[in-house]
Amino acid sequence: MTARSSCGTDGKSETMKALDRKLATILAGGYTHDDFIIADAKDADMAFGVAAAGMAPGQTPPRLRSRQEYLEAMTALVRDESVDIMLTSASNGEQLARDRVLEGSPVTPVVRANDATDIWNQRGGGYPQLPSRPFRSADLQSVSAFCDLVLYSITFNNDRDLDLATLEAYARFRADARAAGLRHILEVFNPNAPVGLSGQDVGAFINDSIVRTLAGLTSTERPLFLKVAFNGPDELEELVNYDPALVIGVLGGAAGTTRDTFELLSQAERHGARVALFGRKIQQAESQSDLVRLMRSVLRRDLSPEQAVQEYHQSLHSQALLARRTLEEDLAITEPVLRQG
Repeated sequence: MTARSSCGTDGKSETMKALDRKLATILAGGYTHDDFIIADAKDADMAFGVAAAGMAPGQTPPRLRSRQEYLEAMTALVRDESVDIMLTSASNGEQLARDRVLEGSPVTPVVRANDATDIWNQRGGGYPQLPSRPFRSADLQSVSAFCDLVLYSITFNNDRDLDLATLEAYARFRADARAAGLRHILEVFNPNAPVGLSGQDVGAFINDSIVRTLAGLTSTERPLFLKVAFNGPDELEELVNYDPALVIGVLGGAAGTTRDTFELLSQAERHGARVALFGRKIQQAESQSDLVRLMRSVLRRDLSPEQAVQEYHQSLHSQALLARRTLEEDLAITEPVLRQG
């Protein structure tokens, strides 16, 4: 799909956003490390509810951050201009638009368009362990008043009837998005309740499912780019090499250690990803702005992932911010897939 400028508070186009400029460069074959796209995924209120914003630092007794504090964290990163995309729920995206936070900013607002059951993650609940079923809260016409780009997620479980329902819902979404004048990003989660699928086959299954799904779509229906789990360097390179017109992004998953964050970014970019959409990895950082700043340093090869962790801790110390982990703990790679790289 052809990149174009995003919308302001009145739905009319502004100057070209960093996202559109970088995508144009990537698709033209002129990619450099500075063209890598970083998205802050602050849409977790559609998954975790009250717990989305995480714990407020330094509070006795401990308490969760409020919605206002969540919005303030979004605003700070937008004004810092360190990310290219701010992904939110429809309600928070509308509030940022009312507050004119993104007006004149190079940061592109994106709204999560659907909330299938596998992202329902209330405290005490068990929905993520049940096979995903499609569901969409957001009204796309309402969203189009302040944003022209949305994210839609799907989950394949190798279950014919459930996967068919997922694809039928995606088809309805595409028709509604076109009617509302919205572009979209397609997020494809790994299976959450797979049927007859071994762990070693997940990467290939996901790659085939993505290509099969997109093969029937014309250019007017295709997503701006993809957001997928990092299933290993070989699996990522296979998808990247299949079609250069597909821009591939990786999702962050669990928070992990700071080393996990920098390793995932470094390995994914090295094997062809051009976008990172990190939620908990950014949201749960002691200093979100420092983390994103050092992500850029890792992408430019100014720092190795290990060096970036060390500098991150030095920055926390200089600001008298309490680190949740010791430096030794934070240097550990805890996500098994990252040990392959």
